[in-house]
Amino acid sequence: MTTPTETSGPPAGAQPDGASTDLPPKKIEGRSPGRIAWDRLKRDKVALAGGVVVILLVLAAIFAPVLSALFGHPPNEPHADQINPDLGLPKGAFGGMSSEFLLGVDPVFGRDVFSRVLYGAQISMLVALGAALLSVSIGVVMGVTAGYFGGWVDAFISRLMDILLSFPQLLFSIALVSVIPNSVLGLGDTTVRVCVLVLVIGFFGWPYIGRIVRGQAMSLREREFVDAARSLGAGRAHILFRELLPNLVAPILVYATLIIPTNILNEAALSFLGAGVRPPSASWGQMLSDAVRIYQADPTYMVIPGLAIFITVLAFNLFGDGLRDALDPKGN
Repeated sequence: MTTPTETSGPPAGAQPDGASTDLPPKKIEGRSPGRIAWDRLKRDKVALAGGVVVILLVLAAIFAPVLSALFGHPPNEPHADQINPDLGLPKGAFGGMSSEFLLGVDPVFGRDVFSRVLYGAQISMLVALGAALLSVSIGVVMGVTAGYFGGWVDAFISRLMDILLSFPQLLFSIALVSVIPNSVLGLGDTTVRVCVLVLVIGFFGWPYIGRIVRGQAMSLREREFVDAARSLGAGRAHILFRELLPNLVAPILVYATLIIPTNILNEAALSFLGAGVRPPSASWGQMLSDAVRIYQADPTYMVIPGLAIFITVLAFNLFGDGLRDALDPKGN
């Protein structure tokens, strides 16, 4: 006789032998460093917002002629009918803003501020990106060379960086721009001045990234993978360009995004002091310089280019900070 707890079969609801209620194990996906960095960056909404603004600013600078034709007027076209002849100021409130002139007109000449801001973005972006590319190129080469070889090579490059960092860049830029001719090799005045600004800002800016890359290279040259490559007979060029540089991509990208807003401020400062592009070419710094004389009567003309510089620099800094956090191998 069996008790109530004894049964001849498996308990109710039990699965036969060999069957399991567990779900199949989830497949583990490997993620590349780039994928990990992108996942981190996506979680940083502030950095993404900065990146979106940067993209929009770059597109606005590239398509400035199209946007100016659709929503404004040629940047150097005067509109005397928009200027009060007695005061020499724009007619209407807020610098003459209207449906025809979205951001108003500049004093004296009555040129469309919207178009001039767009074309000023072209100058600022061109100088900032060109100078950043030059600074990064020289800084990476010099920094990797100093950090890997050490000895007298490191001492020479380090002292060179110290000299350039202590050099009065602003005064040198003003002196150089003031003596260059209006045209060189058939290039116009604006093109020549943009090239000079790129060369000056980029050349005096490479020691900053050079120091960062030098420190990283000094740390990486003692790592096991470099010793392994050296033991397998790899030459110096292979170690520099195939072993060290790929591991320096993250700090280089981060610094490049952070040096661009600094270059924008440098270009605006030089243009403000008269060492940038000459009128009638538009520049944000030049617009601020023109607004100094009349900002009490027409503050709008100072606010607009100042706000353009502020938004651009802030967007690049926010995106650069987010990119730095995303590429940090110790980050979450």
